[in-house]
Amino acid sequence: MLRDITIGQHFPGDSPVHQFDPRLKLVMVLLYIVLLFAASNPLGLTLALVFLAAMYKVSRIPLKMILRSLKPILPILVFTAVLNLFFVSGEGAPLFELGFLKIYAEGVRYAVLMGVRVIALIAGSSLLTYTTSPIVLTDAIEALLRPLGKLHFPVHELAMMMSIALRFIPTLIEETDKIMNAQKARGAMLDTGKLPDRVKALVPVLIPLFISAFRRADELAMAMECRCYRGGEGRTRLKVLRCTREDYLRLAFCLVCYGVILATRLLFPNF
Repeated sequence: MLRDITIGQHFPGDSPVHQFDPRLKLVMVLLYIVLLFAASNPLGLTLALVFLAAMYKVSRIPLKMILRSLKPILPILVFTAVLNLFFVSGEGAPLFELGFLKIYAEGVRYAVLMGVRVIALIAGSSLLTYTTSPIVLTDAIEALLRPLGKLHFPVHELAMMMSIALRFIPTLIEETDKIMNAQKARGAMLDTGKLPDRVKALVPVLIPLFISAFRRADELAMAMECRCYRGGEGRTRLKVLRCTREDYLRLAFCLVCYGVILATRLLFPNF
């Protein structure tokens, strides 16, 4: 299961999605997340999924990577679907009734829409990290938050922390997998037994993981100090972010698609 978590991984490429300005790409991802909740009708979510599938096709990200990113959230999808399925009531006779549990057509509709929305949200957010390196993403976050610097907000430090967090997610997942394999080799029963037994068995995994994480953080801080890192003041960059004509064309295309998806809520609210 741990190997299926792909958050924070970057897949280099030269597709139009990879070459899209990271600042505009980050804004488009945030707008896409808002759009998933604004255009909540079936037609709008269907078009949102079609748009996302087209972006994955253009970026040439393998389909198996999308499925791997969705596999860890399967329990959340099932839990969310069950809540909407049994606790959303509707008009008319229920489709299924067992004691106090009743399933209405409206509950089924909300369960499906909520599941699709969560899938699109995770896949859309993953596309950002798949096609943007952590360093470039840091520069984009810092550029977008730069106006807050006038209020003495630590913009560079915040962007650096977010970048380091994204960068070390795959490392910590790999470290957790190694510790679990080492514990299994010593006879630890991590995958069998009742739920309380499994929780207790995770203690020998969490303690070495925390120690390893703190050790890595200390080594990283020492390496940054040895390289005379003193924050963002007065720092220059090897690559300066500049929007090109192609970036504005890609931005216009995305905005048009978002407008069409949003218009479905007004024109076809029940379709």
